[in-house]
Formats: sequence, structure tokens, C-alpha cells
Amino acid sequence: MKDLLSNPHLPMVNKTAIRILVEKGLKITPQRIAILDIIFNLNNHPSAENIAEYLRISYPHVPIGTVYKILEVFVDKGIVSRIKTENSTVRYDPILEKHHHLYSSQSEQIEDFYDKDLNKLLEDYFRKKQIQNFKIEDIKLQIIGKFINNPK
Repeated sequence: MKDLLSNPHLPMVNKTAIRILVEKGLKITPQRIAILDIIFNLNNHPSAENIAEYLRISYPHVPIGTVYKILEVFVDKGIVSRIKTENSTVRYDPILEKHHHLYSSQSEQIEDFYDKDLNKLLEDYFRKKQIQNFKIEDIKLQIIGKFINNPK
């Protein structure tokens, strides 16, 4: 592993992907490294289909089912999280830090939204509200609207 990460010809993103796979106890495969690289590089909350499209450039024979299986393992291991859009498309997010999403109903673009005050407000509200027979594990908002003056 150390020899692999000290290789100066290996791109930094590949090294990050390899480190994450090792830390999570996963076998290092070219497909897993490539899928992590794609998620980190696209930086746009890609769907499995988006990921497969980019993966086919380097690995043209990897079936979409393999992409889904790898993504499920990544979700189970806490490497990425799943985001469901308004039209039920599942997208993937490599940022595990507490944040919310701005979702454009017009373009389906998703942007990360960080606001510590909002987090505190939500946490305080639900702590006081005490929903019966329900234990909150996390609170994530998806704020749906349209980006204004945005060429994306």
C-alpha cells in the first residue's frame, strides 16, 4: 500500500481513492478507484448512469450493474451518501460533512449548502419537539427552487 501511494506517477485523486478504500477495508480494484475518481472529479452529485458514462471511457466493458454494486458498497461503508432528487433519481455525494442541498427543479442541478445557524435551528427544534416513537439520526434538507442568473 505504501509503495503504491508513493508512486509519483499516480495522480493525487487516485492516491486519495486508494487511501479511502484501504481505510474502509475494501479490496482495491481499478473499477472502484475509477468510480471514486469520477465522483470526486465530477463534483456535481452524479447519478450511477453519469458515473457509468465516464467509466466507459477507460473501462468500456464494465456493466451498469457493477457500477450500482460498487456504489452500494460505498454507501454502506460511508464513503458516499445517496441523494434522491424530486424525480426520484438517485445521485451520489462524496461530501460527508454536515450540509444540505439546493436542488433546481428546472435543471436538476444540485449545489451544496452549508449553514451552521440552520443546522442549530433544526437540531434545537427537533430536540424540543420530541417526535414520539422516532429517533432522529440525521437531518438533511433538500431545498427545491430555481437558480437565478446561473448559466448551468
